This record gives sequence, C-alpha cells and structure tokens, in this order.
Amino acid sequence: MPKQKTNSSAKKRFKITGSGKVMKQQGGMRHHLEVKSSHRKRRLNQDQVVPTVDAKVVKKMLGK
Repeated sequence: MPKQKTNSSAKKRFKITGSGKVMKQQGGMRHHLEVKSSHRKRRLNQDQVVPTVDAKVVKKMLGK
C-alpha cells in the first residue's frame, strides 16, 4: 500500500502542538501595515488555534 503524501500547502501553513491542537498564523499582516495600529498588529501577529471542525481536515492533509 502506498504512503499518503503530505499536502505541501498545508505543511507551510499549519503546525500541530504537543497536545494535538492545530495552530495557524492569522491573516492581515502582509501589507498596509502603516495604517494599522500597533495594538492591532500585535494582536494579528499571534498564532491562532484552528477550530476543531476544520482541524480534522487539516490533520488529514498533514497525514496525522
């Protein structure tokens, strides 16, 4: 039986924590940063937990 390939786009975007949660980088930090407040940029720069509904699909793409 062949091995399942990891989805290349998913492995660049998601990380799995030790407890099994799926983390992602929030959007909104690529451009127009000069018009956003420092507080907003700090908030957007933090990693976010993927909802459990979507996490199941992400884990399958990562081969976990």
